[in-house]
Amino acid sequence: MILVTGATGALGQLVAEKLAARDDVVLGTRTPRSTAERRVDFDDPASLDFTGVDTLLLISAGYGEDDVVIARHEAAISAAEKARVRHLVYTSLSGDGDHLPYALAHRWTERRIHHSSLEGTILRNGLYAEFLAAIAAPAPDGTIAAPLGDGRLAAVAREDLAEVAARVVAAPEQHAGRTYELVGEKPLGGAELAAATGGSYEPGSLARTREAIIAAGAALPFQVPMLVGTYSAIAAGFLDGTHIGHNALPELLGREPRSALEVYSSTIAAAHPA
Repeated sequence: MILVTGATGALGQLVAEKLAARDDVVLGTRTPRSTAERRVDFDDPASLDFTGVDTLLLISAGYGEDDVVIARHEAAISAAEKARVRHLVYTSLSGDGDHLPYALAHRWTERRIHHSSLEGTILRNGLYAEFLAAIAAPAPDGTIAAPLGDGRLAAVAREDLAEVAARVVAAPEQHAGRTYELVGEKPLGGAELAAATGGSYEPGSLARTREAIIAAGAALPFQVPMLVGTYSAIAAGFLDGTHIGHNALPELLGREPRSALEVYSSTIAAAHPA
């Protein structure tokens, strides 16, 4: 049996779709609605019953402070050990993301898996092209003011990462003990984003961006440094895909990855229809 955690999230839903033809997949959610779903609530360790699970896809429960995320992942890994799960696949963060404020919980989780009794596979996912569309969206006048400087992001289509995850959990024995870097092939900077959307790129400062995020009131307190730190890492050139070694995305897909720029543009267009 394969169990996919976070199955109602953006990545989890895509993985579930790609595994839909199999009859040995169970979807982990906080509120199950069918026999194909099982209650999995990281904040309630008693709900983490992985009995009968051979392969667990642990999609990072990274929405929280580090101590919260670490506690969630510890509960999940401990439950997997208790249930004698054979193989655990974890969606981590790309190796060039160590400068990001949310990297620590990912690296802690990787270490915990390596020291566990489980066979493990680490999928080090790059930042989504869809996420780039959220943090570098053009203003109504077409101006992109995100503080990316001259930096670029090796953004990757979320659907490509879901496809890789589905392939790995379908044949976990072929990937035991492996850590895969999965980032975009063509890094994107502000100029490329502006050209794709027909606007201009006029990057603002980190301080002004921080003020705007706080003023908008949409981000929780712990998310503000996460967002600003992401801009800073991109601008400083740490997330352009040149610092990870081998990018395994094309070979695991067996084809060319989707264009991150096209994903960015279509996401922007869907959010702001003409």
